[in-house]
Amino acid sequence: MDYYSRAKFFRTKKRLGQNFLINGEVIQDIIDFAKITKDDVVLEIGPGVGFVTEQLVKYAKKVIAIELDEEAIKELKKLECENLEIIHNDILKTDLSTLCDEKVKVVANIPYYITSPIIAHLLGEIDDLENKNRNKIMDIILMVQEEVARRIVATEKSSAKQYGLLTILSQFWADCEIIRTVGRKSFYPAPKVNSALVSMKVRQKPLLELSDYSHFRKTIKAAFSQRRKTLKNCLISNGFDKEKVIKAIQELKLDENIRGEKLPVKTFGELSELLLK
Repeated sequence: MDYYSRAKFFRTKKRLGQNFLINGEVIQDIIDFAKITKDDVVLEIGPGVGFVTEQLVKYAKKVIAIELDEEAIKELKKLECENLEIIHNDILKTDLSTLCDEKVKVVANIPYYITSPIIAHLLGEIDDLENKNRNKIMDIILMVQEEVARRIVATEKSSAKQYGLLTILSQFWADCEIIRTVGRKSFYPAPKVNSALVSMKVRQKPLLELSDYSHFRKTIKAAFSQRRKTLKNCLISNGFDKEKVIKAIQELKLDENIRGEKLPVKTFGELSELLLK
């Protein structure tokens, strides 16, 4: 199917970050990795002119497509599928719990400039234990900039630039892995960077069991607030008691000059609990 020729007829909007996926092999990979069946309701975020959508409707029980661009919606309506519902809205303003009764699988080829807000909207913040959107989702297949994908799946052993708040948020509420990388020529217009497909299987419970999740969120936010500073100095400069900080670092047997990006998520949890005492 010549997606490239079809995409050229549509006037893409740079302000909306529109880069349409035109690689049929990658589109099929999305279907395969999402394991979509006739029992599944799929929520597609940013369907654009519907190249992925027209394949999703063949496999899913129902596809709910959320699109902001009015011109793209006109193209989507041409599909005329009984199992396709098109919603004209901003995903960041959409309450997923109101869309249907079943849990959904999310497929999203989203504008790269709002990747982090969309992930936070889908999963909820770290201390949002009963997030309505997350409780509605089984798993997510997300097309993102490759650099962002590396951040989502990073560990404390990754480069310092990769491991951070997005890493911890994503892994706190989902089991994350990179499915495959996707070259820039797989899109029209071609972006300046390579992309990657990320699988995020939503957890029923958070990664860690803690006594105070808001305090944990405050702790990690402070730890990554100034990456050139040590963990100790970041915590102290963000209002944590100096004596408690020093004692907690000693109790965890950490180097006093360690930086936040070198701490595993589990150790952050232990640190947060110690700082509460």
